[in-house]
Amino acid sequence: MATITHFRDLQCWQKCREVRQRVRILVKRWPGEEKFRLTDQIIRSSRGPTSHIAEGYGRFYEKENIRFCRIARGSLYETQDHLITANDDGFIDEDVLKEHFEHVETAIRILNGYLRYLDTLSAPRSSSVSEPPAPYDAQASVVRSPPSPEAPLNADL
Repeated sequence: MATITHFRDLQCWQKCREVRQRVRILVKRWPGEEKFRLTDQIIRSSRGPTSHIAEGYGRFYEKENIRFCRIARGSLYETQDHLITANDDGFIDEDVLKEHFEHVETAIRILNGYLRYLDTLSAPRSSSVSEPPAPYDAQASVVRSPPSPEAPLNADL
């Protein structure tokens, strides 16, 4: 297992980067009138996952990292939806759709694995602080005397 020292070392970030690069190449062939419509949307949705994974990696708590990775996963699904729209509008054929769709699916699977790993890190541990199992209304077995005004620190504890 490789040592992770930077978000660039994460397989999920690397795979999302590939998706982003492939989308950028794909949209160059689309009509100019789509530049500020579908082209802009799919470029933004394909950029989101790497940004969110990087931001989550920089957070202190695993639960924050998980939250950003879930947002990244949502952006990957959004990218898939834009690919379907591009196919419906005739900008890409079924083979191109399938090829890009599979790359996004792979990125989602790897990201889901990373999310499962992070979830194990953020799970409660047995060494956590908790109240004792005694009920609240149970009588204490030792009678403790309250502190007196003359000796406030000499109470029986």
